[in-house]
Amino acid sequence: MIRVALAGVLVLLAACDALTPGHEADRSAAARPFPRADRPVAPIVSTRWSSEEARDRVNEAEDIMDRAGIHPGMTVADIGAGEGYYSVRLAARVGDKGRVLAEDIMPEVIEALSRRITREKWDNVSVKLGAPEDPKLPENSFDRILMVHMYHEIAEPYAFLWHLSPALKKDGELIVVDADRPTDQHGTPPRLLVCELAAMGFRMEELIPKPTAGGYLARFRRITARPDPYAIVPCELNGDKEG
Repeated sequence: MIRVALAGVLVLLAACDALTPGHEADRSAAARPFPRADRPVAPIVSTRWSSEEARDRVNEAEDIMDRAGIHPGMTVADIGAGEGYYSVRLAARVGDKGRVLAEDIMPEVIEALSRRITREKWDNVSVKLGAPEDPKLPENSFDRILMVHMYHEIAEPYAFLWHLSPALKKDGELIVVDADRPTDQHGTPPRLLVCELAAMGFRMEELIPKPTAGGYLARFRRITARPDPYAIVPCELNGDKEG
């Protein structure tokens, strides 16, 4: 009888613990000060959105780089670099006086990308392993930060953007390319994107339809300081923020 009663108490305590704010055992310590996103997170199913040949046939990278205002001498971060489609084309665009940092969170992807960068002799490209809640970028370093077809895969968007924000130079821009569909369908509705970035002090400067790149291009600038992590109010999936 005593053992049965004790088991019942333990079950109740476990249930209460699971419902208590801050019960975050499934999150990294670095992510816990930030709210969870109130939306699904798409799984990473591939390191490529389409073949490089198909993307070049529609002039995808050149068009995106033109619209993003990327020119020789800039320092650019390619977040979620994957196999390096954008990384190597950014390297060609910024030239010998520019720099590209290719970042991904998968060690095997980073290893393969490093081999490509070495094999193709892109001396102005560095490769870095990031984390789901932190891209681990140096502060005040980038004229542009690109996130192409990967925003919907960020498991901790508020923590990730909070850590990313200081990496932009004063007049730098964050460029997001994604599809206009729900996050669990490998896209990000623009209103949701605007809401989540606004929570980090970013303002959308321009939204450009880009069917040749699978959706749209959005340009953001940082206009206010990033908030205290515990003060962040997550955007609501079922409100008027997404859709």
